[in-house]
Amino acid sequence: MRAHEAGWAHAEGARGPTWLQVPADVNDLVAHLWSSTARKVDGVLEVGGVPMTDLVAEHGSPAYVLDEVDFRQRAAAFRDAFADYDVYYAGKAFLCTTVARWVAEEGLRLDVCSAGELTVALAAGFEPAFIGYHGNNKTGAELARAVEAGVGRIVVDSFLEVERVAEIAARTGRRVGVMVRVTAGVEAHTHEYIATAHEDQKFGFSITSGDALEAVRRVQAAAPEGDGGGLLLLGLHSHIGSQIFDSSGFEVAARRVLALHATVARELGVQMPEMDLGGGFGIAYTTQDDPSTPQRLAEEMSAIVAYECRALDLPVPRLSIEPGRAIVGPAMCTVYAVGTVKPVALDGGARRTYVSVDGGMSDNIRTALYDADYSCTLASRSSHATPILSRVVGKHCEAGDIVVKDEFLPGDIAPGDLVAVPGTGAYCRSMASNYNHALRPPVVAVRDGVARVVVRRETEDDLLRTDVGWTGPSQGTDADAAGPAVAAG
Repeated sequence: MRAHEAGWAHAEGARGPTWLQVPADVNDLVAHLWSSTARKVDGVLEVGGVPMTDLVAEHGSPAYVLDEVDFRQRAAAFRDAFADYDVYYAGKAFLCTTVARWVAEEGLRLDVCSAGELTVALAAGFEPAFIGYHGNNKTGAELARAVEAGVGRIVVDSFLEVERVAEIAARTGRRVGVMVRVTAGVEAHTHEYIATAHEDQKFGFSITSGDALEAVRRVQAAAPEGDGGGLLLLGLHSHIGSQIFDSSGFEVAARRVLALHATVARELGVQMPEMDLGGGFGIAYTTQDDPSTPQRLAEEMSAIVAYECRALDLPVPRLSIEPGRAIVGPAMCTVYAVGTVKPVALDGGARRTYVSVDGGMSDNIRTALYDADYSCTLASRSSHATPILSRVVGKHCEAGDIVVKDEFLPGDIAPGDLVAVPGTGAYCRSMASNYNHALRPPVVAVRDGVARVVVRRETEDDLLRTDVGWTGPSQGTDADAAGPAVAAG
């Protein structure tokens, strides 16, 4: 992390990172950061044929804007590139009933990791057999519900969970497909908080310690007898991290996981039919990011598995992947209204302009939590002003409430302007909060010039509904679920 122990203002690069270049035209979009239908018309950002000025006038700001065409294109690209795989969409990235239906319509499966995500999937009518259930601390009640619903696989994460699922399967007489999550000792070249395959972390069974093999033994020992219930050992699941741009980490992980497959076949006499390679493929948040294509990833990962299977004299198992943020991440942007603009003098005569918007860490916590980088653009008009180094910040009572750490915006940026941030589809709405009692923004899907709300804006009544001390209607005005923003300035 680049964070300085004395605070962000003391960190290197207070005049902006070296990779951030002054744009030749501050009105231009960097195409690979945006969804496929995003464009500028007379300076106004349009997504799905909908001008952001019109969208904000109708639905208010801030708002998440979901490009349906782009989402479906990315889902289809992974489906087609990994045609011989089962592709699991990451519900944790962003999930609502509409998106779950899109996922099903595009032929993908769905990964959930909580009772709430399972609830949304089932409410959308998603086929339970195509749902995988993750999580390191699934309760007995959650597991029982998953088994009752008929989810296709449960990814077990501890010895206790193996016991829980086995007991539920035996009690209900059901046969439950199980994958064993393993840690392959591979740390992806990514942020330390989102690298998930090194040994010292909460997920999975270690291969090197022998816990993974023992977990497989216990799952196999709970196999069904006759017509009774029990566990069906499907295979091993490995996940090496997130925001990954190349296949090098997968090569080492696949070798170690397939070696365990061979050990299981040799010592237990069991040929596991499946293997999940994980995923966590990266997206472009700024110009420094260069993600791979689904086709290239599929070719490289398939070649890795085929080579290792030949070396171990193993049949190639049925493979599955989890693209993670790579489908929904670039398909969404967030649009904000500017409230105040404040130039600040830095050491050595440099200046940075703080652009405060009507959202912040309550709708995008990733900058504060992960030191994540984002880009942005003026979305409501064109400008011929000289670009100035800017920091887009939120309205919350925190110095770390930063949306975009460094970006060049027009020098005439002013209250009432709209600013849009690309690449906010993954984890932003999922991790959104009511900090400072903020109301979470709506998700507005756009396509062919039509905008429709798929997740409505929260209202003050929503905020008070769980407050047991509230005894009557709110005294303030209850914001319209899809109402316009108050004009800034």
